[in-house]
Amino acid sequence: MDTRVRLASARDAQDFFVQTLEQAVDAVVVIDDLNNVVFFNAAAERFWGCHRLDVLGSNVGSLVPEAIRAYHDGYVSANRETGVNKIVGVSRDVRIARQDGEERWGAMSISKITLPGRILYAAFLKDITQARLNDIEHRLLSMSVNVTSSATCIVDADTRLIYVNDGLVQLLGYGREEVIGHSPMMFFVADGLADASAHTALEGVLLGQSSEASALIRKRNGQRLWVHVSSTPVFDAQGKVDNIVIVLTDITRSKLHEVLQEKVIGALLKEEPLEDVLTLLCQEIERIAPEVIVSILSVDPDGILHPLAGPGLPTDYSRAIEGLSIGPVAGSCGTAAYRGEPVLVTDIDHDPLWAQYRSLAEQAGLRACWSIPVRNGAGRVVATFALYFRECRAPDPLHAHLVTAGTHLCMLALEREEARQSIRRMAFYDALTGLPNRDFLLAQAQRCLVEVEQEQAELAVLFIDLDRFKQVNDALGHAAGDELLQVMAQRLRSVLRESDIAGRLSGDEFVLVLPRINATRVTGFLERLKMILGFPASIAGTPVVLSASIGISMFPGDGQDMESLLQCADIAMYQAKRTEPGGFRFFLEEMNQIALERLMLETALRDALANDGLVLVYQPQVALKSGRLVGVEALARWNHPILGSISPDRFIPLAEECGLINDLSQWVLQEACEHLAQWRRQGVTVPSLSINLSPLNFQNLNLAGQIAQQLQRWALQPADLCVEVTEGVLLSSSPGPEQTLRDLHALGVRLAIDDFGTGYSSLGYLRHLPISELKLDKSFVDDLELDGSCRALSESVIGIGKGLCLLVVAEGIEHAVQRDILQAQGYEVGQGNLFSAPLSYEAFQQWVLAGEALNQPAYVATASTGIGPPSTGG
Repeated sequence: MDTRVRLASARDAQDFFVQTLEQAVDAVVVIDDLNNVVFFNAAAERFWGCHRLDVLGSNVGSLVPEAIRAYHDGYVSANRETGVNKIVGVSRDVRIARQDGEERWGAMSISKITLPGRILYAAFLKDITQARLNDIEHRLLSMSVNVTSSATCIVDADTRLIYVNDGLVQLLGYGREEVIGHSPMMFFVADGLADASAHTALEGVLLGQSSEASALIRKRNGQRLWVHVSSTPVFDAQGKVDNIVIVLTDITRSKLHEVLQEKVIGALLKEEPLEDVLTLLCQEIERIAPEVIVSILSVDPDGILHPLAGPGLPTDYSRAIEGLSIGPVAGSCGTAAYRGEPVLVTDIDHDPLWAQYRSLAEQAGLRACWSIPVRNGAGRVVATFALYFRECRAPDPLHAHLVTAGTHLCMLALEREEARQSIRRMAFYDALTGLPNRDFLLAQAQRCLVEVEQEQAELAVLFIDLDRFKQVNDALGHAAGDELLQVMAQRLRSVLRESDIAGRLSGDEFVLVLPRINATRVTGFLERLKMILGFPASIAGTPVVLSASIGISMFPGDGQDMESLLQCADIAMYQAKRTEPGGFRFFLEEMNQIALERLMLETALRDALANDGLVLVYQPQVALKSGRLVGVEALARWNHPILGSISPDRFIPLAEECGLINDLSQWVLQEACEHLAQWRRQGVTVPSLSINLSPLNFQNLNLAGQIAQQLQRWALQPADLCVEVTEGVLLSSSPGPEQTLRDLHALGVRLAIDDFGTGYSSLGYLRHLPISELKLDKSFVDDLELDGSCRALSESVIGIGKGLCLLVVAEGIEHAVQRDILQAQGYEVGQGNLFSAPLSYEAFQQWVLAGEALNQPAYVATASTGIGPPSTGG
């Protein structure tokens, strides 16, 4: 569509453009070729403050600033005459002086109008006086805001940042381009508001309410700061929020103390435990500075470190620190406690202070540590306060503030705990020994009794009275008597489990309460106690052997409350003191008899091990088809001069209960290896032997090393030995036994499952563990002739053995028909009285030599040695 304006005549065109320019909102001034004003519209009248009649026909110079008025005509004429355009199409800001003296600013642009024989110029001026004033004001405001130390930002009505000053850039480390257009909430930490009211106040900031709050913000590098937030809304003409000015002031130093103090002091006032208070302190500091991990260790008077709080540290790391000594090269904390001054390690991987603990720190992801010693009122270092870092670095000012506040509050908590413990000791503990006094003992014991009753378990009360205490007191003085009581208390503590309770009643009388224990285990406990008491103690420079008479009562048999049980134990103690000072008595005679018999048997077994009271006997293993000797099993025997023959069924479990099983096993290993070596030196051909071991032996991770040592001592090869184990060792939940089995296999010792089929047989274990031999239990062999199920079971065992390529040995063969059945089922090796009863060392040697004299076939390699019961006819 043609949009051009079509006019009838030149006169119409002139009128059209004059009216258009007249109605323009901007000032329009047209000059002729003599630089005289020929057009001056209404907007120009308002801008210059004069009437057009005063201007029209006069030189335009009267309208320009006085400073350039003298040069103006020449400048315009030069542009007109040369044709070089320096003014047309260019906009510039010009200052105009009105007739009334007021100064105005206009944005001026020039248009050139070419007519036949004439050139006119039209100037268009837009009044920018107010805009320029606003711009100046904004620039001055921005400059003034930028030079202030406070961080200032401005958001628009949509709560998006439109301005940030230099203070905010410096405080937070963000570039302007990173934050403009975003919400200022990006600076604030979600969990960093001091309380609910502060959260509400911060929300009010963005709703255009004048408000103030304290909050935690995060710098660009992750560091956190406490700031005071104040806001002022700016409203438009309609009263709506147009902008909000927000000012952030760093108050980290004062606020840290305030916040941490409020939390920790509040916990102390609530009487919360020391560990909970210090854990809270650590968590609050880590919340403020997530890049750190806080640790608090106590330092006891012996210079030993004990973790008090460190929720951000791995449990294994804290457990490894427990019990470490302070010293000159003991990491950051141990060294700080030793030196009594802060220790900063910025690179754990390469600092010599961490040489012994570098791998521990590496596993925990710790790269730097700053540790500060904490002293009590007496000046002793009682704790360390440490900041760990996950990167190699030094602490910054925020960390310094945290340490200052943290160590102060840590000391307050420790002093409060020390005062509380002091009051507690005076109220509930015996001042001399540090043990619970009678009242506290009975209260603790009664609570324990309630728990035991609910569990339907047993509990023992031991009434202990020192022997000859009066003589020591009279001979060496009361101070020596006090020292003796202190030694007694210390030794009692040394034998207690965590759940046990010890207390001092009065004088030389002590009480122990042992929950969840039966009479048999009490006897074992008493043996350990007597052994510990038996060590001489230096009292007032004189060696004194402690001895005590002990009475025992058992819950629920002897009483239902502590007073009754204490009375029964007291009676039993006096019986012990009358009949055997230094001994013990149960309140019930039958229980006393059991305990005495066990004690007597244990004492006899210890004596037998110490004085060669045990012997080994040997039972041959033979090839069922040819009758050739293919192995020998050695069995432990004990014949006591008074008690007579004691079955392995009795003394082996006893050895396991009283901690003698390792000694017994070592004796069997040494004795059997020595006998095998002697036979070979004498020309008696015994291919090899193996030993039965208790499942408890396989908890010893050094078992393979001990066996290797004995084999080397007697010049034997690992293949000469086969170790027999019961199925129970395969079912242990501990990784120790399985590792021990693999170590023995790696050594070259063969492994056999003894009494196979009588326990919980797991074919999975047979497949995965290095087992080379199975032994069919005697109970299956006994009824082979009459019981079809026994035959079926024995056939299953030989099938399992062949399927897994294992040798299967049948034990307890007493009759030829049993041998024939087993041989028909595929068994190749057996042992039992049909071939030979267990023989002494000399008798077995003669048995072998007799076979050689009869030209028996050559032997094959396999043998067994055991400490087990004579289940194969022995």
